[in-house]
Amino acid sequence: MEVALDDTVPTFSGGLGVLAGDHLRAAADRGLRIAGVTLLYAHGFFRQRLVDGEQTEAPVEWSPSAHLDALDEQVTVVVSGRRVRVRAWRAMLHGAGGHEVPVYFLDTALEENAPEDRAITDHLYASDPHERLRQEAVLGFGGPLLLEALGHGTIRVHHLNEGHGALVPVGLLARRRGAADTSAYGSALEGASGVDLDAVRTSCVFTTHTPVPAGHDRFDPGVAAQVLGSSLVGSLGALGCLEADGTLNMTVLGMRTACSVNGVSAMHRRVTEAMFPGHTVMSITNGVHAATWAAPATAAMFDRYLPGWRLDSQQLRYAAIELPLDALAGAHAENKQALCAAVHARTGVDVRADALVVGIARRFAAYKRNDLVLSDLERLTTIAEAGPVQIVFAGKAHPGDSHAKDMIRHVAALTGDHRNGVRVAFVEDYGMALGRLLCAGSDVWLNTPIPPNEASGTSGMKAALNGVPSLSTLDGWWAEGGIDGLTGWTIVDAAGPDAANRLYDALEEVVVPTYYKDREALVAMGRQAIALNGSFFSADRMVDEYCRRAYGSWLDAR
Repeated sequence: MEVALDDTVPTFSGGLGVLAGDHLRAAADRGLRIAGVTLLYAHGFFRQRLVDGEQTEAPVEWSPSAHLDALDEQVTVVVSGRRVRVRAWRAMLHGAGGHEVPVYFLDTALEENAPEDRAITDHLYASDPHERLRQEAVLGFGGPLLLEALGHGTIRVHHLNEGHGALVPVGLLARRRGAADTSAYGSALEGASGVDLDAVRTSCVFTTHTPVPAGHDRFDPGVAAQVLGSSLVGSLGALGCLEADGTLNMTVLGMRTACSVNGVSAMHRRVTEAMFPGHTVMSITNGVHAATWAAPATAAMFDRYLPGWRLDSQQLRYAAIELPLDALAGAHAENKQALCAAVHARTGVDVRADALVVGIARRFAAYKRNDLVLSDLERLTTIAEAGPVQIVFAGKAHPGDSHAKDMIRHVAALTGDHRNGVRVAFVEDYGMALGRLLCAGSDVWLNTPIPPNEASGTSGMKAALNGVPSLSTLDGWWAEGGIDGLTGWTIVDAAGPDAANRLYDALEEVVVPTYYKDREALVAMGRQAIALNGSFFSADRMVDEYCRRAYGSWLDAR
């Protein structure tokens, strides 16, 4: 549903889109024959501004023609009983070895479409269920048709990245049964058998990204019938692809029409199997694209001491013995100065480069508890007597999530100086460039989700890549990458009401003293984070696993 290229193409909201972009960038590095398909959002997700502490949302003003190539090819899909024309825009991702991977952005804003159909691709993650399913129909039915129109030939593997793309195998099945047009998909599926479905499954793999029930798109039978047609929905029910009450659950559909299903961390695999009993789920833990997320000073250091890391992130493993501590300390000092300057320019808050900076930047949601560190200001102030504690926040709340907006309001109310030694800053409009600054320039990366609600998380991986250790609850990727005292620190027993005290204990007993009394130990910990976390939790390794374990074979470009 979203692929993040950079901030100039604002068609993404956060982690899912950034992960998809990193996946494709790593595939380009490896020279794989792969293409990305997503939607073009004329108004993006939204621009975030805080007005008197309240998050406000405004449409994103941007010009696709300034950043993407318009293509002539068009296809037609039937949505809500009407024929909708779909065109595409293209971006080319350039791999470290010179290979290119195309990313196609589907767009319905064409004059020949009805006004309501032109608006299908206006906004990312439409709240109205009719609009959301209409978007997913354009993506799932229109994507394969467009790839064919562009001459990509036979597609060996269709990777359904979350349930938003789960209509892809439905369209493949209808076309296998003779449907020449999407208007005939419903009739083509009448009488389809399990044998037909098995034939489609062999070319589809499915990745689910959320352990939170609300994160799985579900459409009631009336909405599904109105958007997709009652005949098509009835056939899906006959094939066992709907819930018992006829609800169209896009995750269930994706799982039942794919030969391979995976979660995005080992913990997430277990949670997913519990949520969807009867399905076999494997885990392929997420990773980040090293060349994208290494800050300039970090990248320059790697180029000097670990040449070849852009093509092979496993070379970062040798950071533990190849990177001099003074070189890493110098690179981090540059990254921190850049962060401090950016925070001051964007917020007016002075963040000192000679004092501890704790970074917290991710989507605001109840289970993420971004503001947990501000739960007890008296305790935090006491901890800061050993040395100033500066906390820099960034992140958006979904426009319809009132609880998340309350969290932002809580943080905003405490920006600037709270009491001696504690300083808080909130930087608006979180994006990729700001994320890179925060992950590289913070001294410690804080992550406090309620286990086991974080499927994976990737911001801590980006921090580790830049030599920044994490302080995190034992959830998502940290259950695999956290080695207490070596790559960071784990907040123990952090699921219950005592979570804030556990966090404060860690700050008081190890984090603050280490920063102010043994800075070299903190730098050494950052070096281990690069060697152990940065080398493994990479998109390079992730794509390698998908090729071997999900796609079934290497997609060699030659």
